[in-house]
Amino acid sequence: MNKDQRIKSIINILRVKNIANIKELTSRLDVSEMTIRRDLNLLSRDNIVELIPGGAILKTALPDDRDEEYAISHEETRRIREKARIGQKCASLIEPNDTVIIDVGSTTEHIAKFMREDIPVTILCYALNILVDIYKRKNCATIFAGGCFHDNTLMFESPEGIELIRRTRASKAFISAAGIHPDLGVTCANHYELETKKAVMNSVKTRILIADSTKFGKTKIAYFGELSDFDMIITDNGLTDEYREAVGKTGLTLITV
Repeated sequence: MNKDQRIKSIINILRVKNIANIKELTSRLDVSEMTIRRDLNLLSRDNIVELIPGGAILKTALPDDRDEEYAISHEETRRIREKARIGQKCASLIEPNDTVIIDVGSTTEHIAKFMREDIPVTILCYALNILVDIYKRKNCATIFAGGCFHDNTLMFESPEGIELIRRTRASKAFISAAGIHPDLGVTCANHYELETKKAVMNSVKTRILIADSTKFGKTKIAYFGELSDFDMIITDNGLTDEYREAVGKTGLTLITV
């Protein structure tokens, strides 16, 4: 395991437990205490964790450099609690024998973590972080649309993968967005995501848009739909009254957690 993988693993552990001690991290990652201390010092300098005697706590307020290029490794450290609550709510909507499509993103990856293991479900995905969380789950049949790998989003994308999605019919899709604007529509950060997202939207009965509240009012480069193209929006309770009203005008179901 290299340093970048180790750093991500530490963040993943902390976002589940919020606090971890050095001995636990040393055991789980199979490295020395000195290595863990160096990693935690790096995370502390980046204002991601707060060091405490013998361990670290995940920061509740994380850096938000809004103009930087999208990278999931950075997005995974932002608004973790809000994204986890959104993911938990999404997972609660999955019913027995559903076929569900889970889009790319740092919010969608929380869905699999909260999915029930006692109900049969089929999951179609095309992102590495989603696949890692679902492929060992009991009662979960996995469909993976592969292709060219994009390391900034952990997404696989190809004409063959898009065609597989088009041939699939799903009951629910959880679709992520990097920008949601009442006038300029729903957008993502990369043009290569567009055809996959459009294929998903044309292959599903219920389209569920998920994004934390900071995405509202933003517009990214790649447009893939209007708010009215969706059936439901799930976000956190930080959504402003202005955007609650804007969503209300569309007639969509709005769920805040």
